[in-house]
Amino acid sequence: MYAKNCARCGKMFAHLSGPPLCPACREEDEKDFKRVKEYLYDHRGASMTEVSEALNISISKLKRFLKEGRIEIMEDSNFVLQCERCGASIRSGQYCDACSKELADELKGVASQVKDKRPDEADGYKKAEKMRYLSRDNIR
Repeated sequence: MYAKNCARCGKMFAHLSGPPLCPACREEDEKDFKRVKEYLYDHRGASMTEVSEALNISISKLKRFLKEGRIEIMEDSNFVLQCERCGASIRSGQYCDACSKELADELKGVASQVKDKRPDEADGYKKAEKMRYLSRDNIR
């Protein structure tokens, strides 16, 4: 947990994860998302500009909802997101399926390497290094 300033209002708050928004701004974001979700339910296939104008929600916020994987672009849309790793066209999120799989495999590989290390090596100690206790006379 880190203390951060809210990206929207500047108020300091304890940040756990997700967008750097204080609880009040995050709640406002959730309300906006629910409005977008309801609008898209009633107006399937609406453009980003149409949603933005109808609900008075910024296009950057709509793009963030897309990158977070909360909404997605329809297949026949001319708007396209790009994979942040390879540049392939995607409809939602940050990475295409192939890059997501590769990244997951890489993380699993690194995790297994760390897991396989002996604890004394992982902590930077060599097995030959030993400890001893001081005589009780030196303890105050």
